[in-house]
Amino acid sequence: MVTKDPYARSLFDKSPYHSATPIHGKLVVVLDGHLTGRGLNLIKPPSRAVQKHEVHELILTNEESAVPGGVVEEVWYAGFFEVTEGGMAIIGSPVTVDGVEIGVLAGFDETHLPNHLNIIVKTARPATGAEMNLKLGAAVTFAGR
Repeated sequence: MVTKDPYARSLFDKSPYHSATPIHGKLVVVLDGHLTGRGLNLIKPPSRAVQKHEVHELILTNEESAVPGGVVEEVWYAGFFEVTEGGMAIIGSPVTVDGVEIGVLAGFDETHLPNHLNIIVKTARPATGAEMNLKLGAAVTFAGR
């Protein structure tokens, strides 16, 4: 069977996303875990729609392999957030918690769907949510374009 997904077929030579509104949410769980050998398989599509009231997980990494289609082994768990204003989460978007940038959206892992999406954030300063002193209710934002 031939896939019709334009991302899997590498049909785009640049991002088709010209502009997008920001996504807003609030932290509902702070995590304190670090794993090596996690084996997250990032899906090839560079975006996912997230809807109001959905809950998704924020996972940080400093690995260069954190790109669509890549595998991520070392991760720091930041937390779960509830979407308060949905939209399109697009790779390359800066991710902030209470106005502080924690990294850039790198990709998505669907291990736990339909329960939640693992959203992978690439950063030069990997840390767990507890290590970053994140607080419940903190504002989570994915910058628009």
